[in-house]
Amino acid sequence: MRTRTFFRVSPTRRAGAVASALLAFSAACAAPPAAYPPGALTGGAAGTVAFVGANVIPMDRERVLENHTVLVRDGRIAAVGPAASVSAPAGATVVDARGKYLIPGLAEMHAHIPTPQQGMDAVDRTLFLYLAGGVTTIRGMLGHPLHVGLRDRAARHEILSPRIYTSGPSFSRSASTPEIATQMVEEQKASGYDLLKIQPGVPRAAFDAMAATATRTGIRFAGHVPADVGLDRALQARYASIDHLDGYLEALAGHGDRFSQQESGFFGFGMIDRVDESRIPALAAATRAAGVWNAPTQTLMEHLASAEDPEAMARRPEMRFMPAATVAQWVDRKRSFQADPAFTPARAQRFLQVRRRLIKALHDAGAGLVLGSDAPQWWNVPGFSARRELEYMVEAGLTPFQALETGTRNAAMYFGAQGQWGTVEVGRSADLLLLEANPLQDVRNLWRQAGVMARGQWLPQAEIDRRLNEIAAQVR
Repeated sequence: MRTRTFFRVSPTRRAGAVASALLAFSAACAAPPAAYPPGALTGGAAGTVAFVGANVIPMDRERVLENHTVLVRDGRIAAVGPAASVSAPAGATVVDARGKYLIPGLAEMHAHIPTPQQGMDAVDRTLFLYLAGGVTTIRGMLGHPLHVGLRDRAARHEILSPRIYTSGPSFSRSASTPEIATQMVEEQKASGYDLLKIQPGVPRAAFDAMAATATRTGIRFAGHVPADVGLDRALQARYASIDHLDGYLEALAGHGDRFSQQESGFFGFGMIDRVDESRIPALAAATRAAGVWNAPTQTLMEHLASAEDPEAMARRPEMRFMPAATVAQWVDRKRSFQADPAFTPARAQRFLQVRRRLIKALHDAGAGLVLGSDAPQWWNVPGFSARRELEYMVEAGLTPFQALETGTRNAAMYFGAQGQWGTVEVGRSADLLLLEANPLQDVRNLWRQAGVMARGQWLPQAEIDRRLNEIAAQVR
């Protein structure tokens, strides 16, 4: 999460509050829970699985293929057709999907994977939570050498995990000069990372050197828009994605080039009274013209800026899968936000409304949107927060189908992998989510899950629930 500040208070107080919150979050995640039983997160692609009688939502376009059978063999979709014409072969695992809905697994495009310092138990737990929430692909946005190994092991079916794309360690104030930034790009490219992660604090000259070297070496970059860079330059540099809608509120307030980080506040909250919403269509069009995607992470903003009682948020079902100390710190931090004199419901509501308008305008302009919730962070439990992000996309004005696109077909397009995953079609990777009800009618039906398949490995909901109960017992 960006270390910008939320309220107009003294710089010392602002920096201390955010730093304390982040340190508390990291410490809580580092607490070593009991490990899963040996081998619990290992397993190769299953043999043959047949989903019989499913209502298939292939996500190639908005439609439902009623009473179909989807045949999976060796991790890939081998057949999709009417149940009367596609039969389960002898020896196949048969999943009775009558009356249920089969969609592609979700992609969480602003994910975080713990590091070895936080404990391998935390790594195992987090990877499973993503799967338990229906997330079969993640884009790790704060990389570590461990994550490259996890990515490769997941690809070889050596661990039960979402498909992993990973950034390298972040570019922040540590990338202080053009020379250092250039060296960091070359090293991360050589190390095999999938992309570069930009955080606040990168000076303009270092950013320019980073962007030029990334283009020359063929590695993309994504993330935050540093204050010394601004949205205009970010679009010109053709970010692969801007995360959190970073820099957009500042641009709406007339600071599209460079701006003061202190004045900006938490993702532009400090400038909310100066935002000119009439500029939104032009910014959306400029984003589309630049070919820049956005991962809004609206959950992060809704959860912090809403007037919802933090005690009620702590009782959300998925909170039992996070360490109790972490949830308690989230409660305390939200209370302090709500108690600050600079926080008013009216300003917070406008902050959220402007962001929703931006999301809708970007979609309508044809600018790419991908699903990202910034998990695990600030009330965002891995896997489960992706569902909440989709609900916020619908609140912003997208239809359920359009919202689901951000976490399925759009995510594959972002990676140039639309022929490999992201839809339910023959030849695609068997990343599937079986639901009890139609998510095109109500995206909240994602909570009514009957099971998850990750690249051919079928996890019925009973098995997922068993492991979730283990996690809940371990983290308390």
